Amino acid sequence: MKILLFIIAALMAAQMTRAEETVIVKNVLGAEGPLYFDGNLYFVGWISNTLSKWDGKKTTVLNNAPNCGHNGLALTKQKTFLLACTDEHGVILELDLNGKELRRWDADDKGGKFDGGINDIVVTANGGAYATLFGHFVDPPTTVMGKIFYLAPGAQNWIEVANNLNYANGIGVSPDQKTLYVSETVGNCILKFDINPDGALSHRANFALLNLLTKNKVDSWWIGPDSMKVDAKGNIYVAQ
Repeated sequence: MKILLFIIAALMAAQMTRAEETVIVKNVLGAEGPLYFDGNLYFVGWISNTLSKWDGKKTTVLNNAPNCGHNGLALTKQKTFLLACTDEHGVILELDLNGKELRRWDADDKGGKFDGGINDIVVTANGGAYATLFGHFVDPPTTVMGKIFYLAPGAQNWIEVANNLNYANGIGVSPDQKTLYVSETVGNCILKFDINPDGALSHRANFALLNLLTKNKVDSWWIGPDSMKVDAKGNIYVAQ
């Protein structure tokens, strides 16, 4: 049975063993998307529009792209990064390990712009990838326009595979690669989808209605789930 764990912070790698919390980097302007790879911790600052690397001693800014709003970060099988730009005019960037831009997408295969901002990205075991589109940030939120896009292994363009999500945010894949989980921030819910062999999604269902697990402490549209990681045992870690 899967366990749902909530942490009140940007997520560290879900595979890390439990230990006392230690602050390793301070003063990050909008910390998001932590990713540990090859002895280095990579993370973004969505306010500072930066991707940085911490090597255990010092922090180095690898990428600074104004008006991106760096957010979700994922490592591809080719050892490059897929970076979500959550600015109003969303973009997905592919970067090398030094932060150099290799490729960018600002629209899907039909030319539909990523307006509303790309929030998070996850790479599947076969090299495909899923990305979430959040929605226009207005308070109170007035549109339900969240989407999920899929980039098949070796494909050139992202395709829309789900829509009408109430501010789609964190995204993760089960260890058996059969289930996709996605956070609905304004819906205060985690949805699940079956992943079909071609990467399409089906059988949309509620996985967790979070206000039933943790009663809302404040009245706000924005207290729902944010980033997500799934570990090798299928446990789900969600930033709330």
